[in-house]
Amino acid sequence: MAKGFQETDSLCREIVQDARNGVFKPVYLLMGDEPYYVDMVCDAILEHCLDESERDFNQTVCYGADVDADAVITAARRYPMFAERQLVVIKEAQMMKSLEELAVYCQQPLESTVLVIAMHGASADKRKSLYKTVSKMGVVVDSQALRDYEVPRWIPMYYQTKGLKIAPDAAALLAEHAGTDLAKIAIETEKMMKNLPEGTVEVSASDIEKNVGISRQFSIFELTKELSMKNSAKALRIAAYIGSSAKFAMPMAVSALYTHFYRILKYESLLMKNPRPGNDQKAKVLGVNPYFFSEYDTAVRNYPLKRCMAVIALLKEYDYKGKGGDVGEATPAELMVELTARILNM
Repeated sequence: MAKGFQETDSLCREIVQDARNGVFKPVYLLMGDEPYYVDMVCDAILEHCLDESERDFNQTVCYGADVDADAVITAARRYPMFAERQLVVIKEAQMMKSLEELAVYCQQPLESTVLVIAMHGASADKRKSLYKTVSKMGVVVDSQALRDYEVPRWIPMYYQTKGLKIAPDAAALLAEHAGTDLAKIAIETEKMMKNLPEGTVEVSASDIEKNVGISRQFSIFELTKELSMKNSAKALRIAAYIGSSAKFAMPMAVSALYTHFYRILKYESLLMKNPRPGNDQKAKVLGVNPYFFSEYDTAVRNYPLKRCMAVIALLKEYDYKGKGGDVGEATPAELMVELTARILNM
């Protein structure tokens, strides 16, 4: 994320807390590729800005495809009825053709109106007036998508807000299952929390397996681990299971393997410059929890530089095959086992 996901998370939780305390800015511009924080802030404002009895006359929720800037400005310039403030929310604001024209209102917003401009999977042009004006007169939330290696670090932070700790291998397993979809992580966590024994303070990998419905034993996460250790029999068994899954997609599997071996390559580069790096340097290069450092220490011994580069070249070949190129009669499961075997024989 441009500002780092910690900063975005902190800003959004501050906005939510202010909303609970009845403190609001006149304008909010919620935007970015990751909808989780956009929805979090928008929902909090909708919940706390007005009492239920005040909403009939003072709350306007519209969609960008259905309104233009004139209609929104007219609504925003009304005064509240029998209430301290009124709320105007534009959802899917990126669909509004005249969106940029809202800058005129945002230059002098009414103190008695809270205007929320919520964009879904899109962002306002930072060079133009709307973004610049809201930055001065209100609040901008720029919620950019997390990279795959950031998600296992985001999960413990999220769990902390729930009063829980999560084991590093459990966070990695959940990240593998949900990908970079933060809303999915939140939903799975809420479901799991209902089934955890009372008094639980730390979530383990077995809790994730039991309540989220995924198997640590047969996952890409475990496959990369066994490949790092060069445990051939177990790696091939996991590869066969993964490849036979109804949800299996070769490009996604190759992408996960590429991320793993690219980390190994970067770690090798670090070790060439500094044979004894500190944990801070390791964390910066690998982007993983220190719990996994020992795995990468083993991986760099099993896949020295030339071998690691050969694996990455091999992954490009199988990415092509996974997208339908020169596969012949091979099934996805056979391709996955073949790829795993070739990596192990490097």
